[in-house]
Amino acid sequence: MLKSNNHTTPWRSIASAAVFAIATLAITAGDMRAQDAAAAAAPATAPAAEAPPAGPTLEQRIFDLEKYVQNVQPGKDGDKTWKSNIAGPGPGHNSWQMISTALVIFMTLPGLALFYGGLVRSKNVLSVLAQCMGIAGLVTILWWACGYSLSFGAGNAFIGDLQYKMLDGVSPYASGAGYWWISDAMWAMFQLSFAIITPALIVGAIAERMKFISVLVFVALWMFAVYFPFAHMVWSTTGFMCGPLNPDATIKALDFAGGTVVHMTSGWSALILCLLVGKRSGYGKEKMAPHSMVLCAVGTGMLWVGWYGFNAGSALGADGIAANAFMTTTLAAATAGFVWAILEWFLRGKPSVLGFCSGIVAGLVVITPGAGFVTANSSVIIGVLAGAIPFIAVAYLKSLLGYDDALDTFGVHGVGGTLGAILTGVFADEKANAVVAGLKDGLLGNQLKAVALTIVWSVVATLVITLIVKAVIGLRPDTEVENTGLDLAEHGETGYEH
Repeated sequence: MLKSNNHTTPWRSIASAAVFAIATLAITAGDMRAQDAAAAAAPATAPAAEAPPAGPTLEQRIFDLEKYVQNVQPGKDGDKTWKSNIAGPGPGHNSWQMISTALVIFMTLPGLALFYGGLVRSKNVLSVLAQCMGIAGLVTILWWACGYSLSFGAGNAFIGDLQYKMLDGVSPYASGAGYWWISDAMWAMFQLSFAIITPALIVGAIAERMKFISVLVFVALWMFAVYFPFAHMVWSTTGFMCGPLNPDATIKALDFAGGTVVHMTSGWSALILCLLVGKRSGYGKEKMAPHSMVLCAVGTGMLWVGWYGFNAGSALGADGIAANAFMTTTLAAATAGFVWAILEWFLRGKPSVLGFCSGIVAGLVVITPGAGFVTANSSVIIGVLAGAIPFIAVAYLKSLLGYDDALDTFGVHGVGGTLGAILTGVFADEKANAVVAGLKDGLLGNQLKAVALTIVWSVVATLVITLIVKAVIGLRPDTEVENTGLDLAEHGETGYEH
C-alpha cells in the first residue's frame, strides 16, 4: 500500500491543478469580454484621457547634473530640449555669486572709503567716507527704481527698457537672467555692487573741494547719462558692444569685469570733472600729503580681497573660468605693485608704501577687462605694464598738464582701464575662455573702437552734466569752508579729536 500510494498521489495533484487553471482562465476571459462590451457601449464622442507630460528621463537628469557641474545650460542636449528638474538657482554657483556680491560691496565700504580717506588731509577724511556712503544709498535706490531695467532690459542697442522697473519680475527663485545657475535676484544685486563702486571712484579726483549735495546730484545724472547705457551696451544680450552675447553687436568687444563700463567711464569722467571744478585751494603751494598711509594700506588690502568678487565673480559661477580670473587677478596685482615700487626706488631713491598701494590697484584695474580671457603668462606681462604706464601718468603726466586729480583716479582708472581694454585685444586667448575663439578675428580693432566710444561718450556727458550742476547749485563750497575742512562744515563732525 505504501509503495502504491507513493506512485498515484502526484498524478492526482496535477489533475487538480489543471482543473483549477482552466477555471481561472474561463473567468478571466469572461471578465475581459464584459469589459470589451462595456467599452463598445460607451459613447463614441467621449474624449480619451490625456497622459501626463513625461518628465526628464534618468539619462536627461544625469545630463543636467553634469551641466550643473560644468556651469552650462541644463535641459538642452543638441536638438533635444526638456524642462530640467533643477532649472532654478544651483546652490554652489549661487553661493559663490552671493559671496562675490558681498566682496564687491566690501570694496566700496570700507575698502575704497579707507583707501581714499587715508590719502586726503585729516580735515576731509569724513567727507570722503560720507560721499562713498551717500553714493551707495543713492545708486541703490536708482537701481531698484529703474537702473537695473535700463541696464539689462531688452530695449535697444544703447539702453534698456522699463520691463524690470522696481525689480518687477526679478525673482530669487528663478535663474537665467544673468546665467544658468544663479538666482535672478543675485544677478541684479551683483550688478548693483558694480553700479555702486563706479561713481564712487570719481570721488578721488575731486576730493576735498566739492560740495556733498553737488556730488550727489552729479552722480544721479551721471548714472543715467553714462553708467546705465554702458552697462547695457557692454553686458546686455542686445548691447551695442557685447561681443560674447549679441551676435548683432556693431562692436564685438570683450570686457570681462568692467574695463570700459567701470574704470574707463569713471576715470575719464573724473578727469573732466576735476578740470571743471578746479584745483584745491592752495594746490602747489601747500603740502597736501596723505594724512594716514596706514588707512590707505588697509584700504588697499580690502580692495585687493574684494576684487576677487569683482573679477572671479564675473564668471557667474564657481567654475574654471572663475579660477582663471582669480589666478590672473592675483598675478597682475602683485606684479604691478612690485614694478611700481621698484620704479620709484630707481627714479626717486625710495620705494614708498603709497607706490605699492597705487601699483596694486593699477594692476587690479588693468587686468579687469581681460581677467577671464587671458592666461597666467599674459597676466604677468599685463602686470608689468600696469605698474609702469599708470606710474608715468601719475608721476609725470599730471604735473606736465597741471590738473589736480587729487587721488589719481584718472591716472590709475582712466589710463589703467584704457590700457587694460587694449591689452585684452592683444592677449585674449581661447585657451583661457572658449568664447574668444569666435571673436579673435579683428578683436584688437573692436577693442580700440570700444575705447574710443567710451572716451568720447564719457567726456561729452560729463562736460554737460557738470555745467548743469554748476549752473543750478554750484560745485564748490566757499573758500573759507574748504580751508576749514569739509568734515566739520558739511557733516558737523571731525574724524579725529585734537
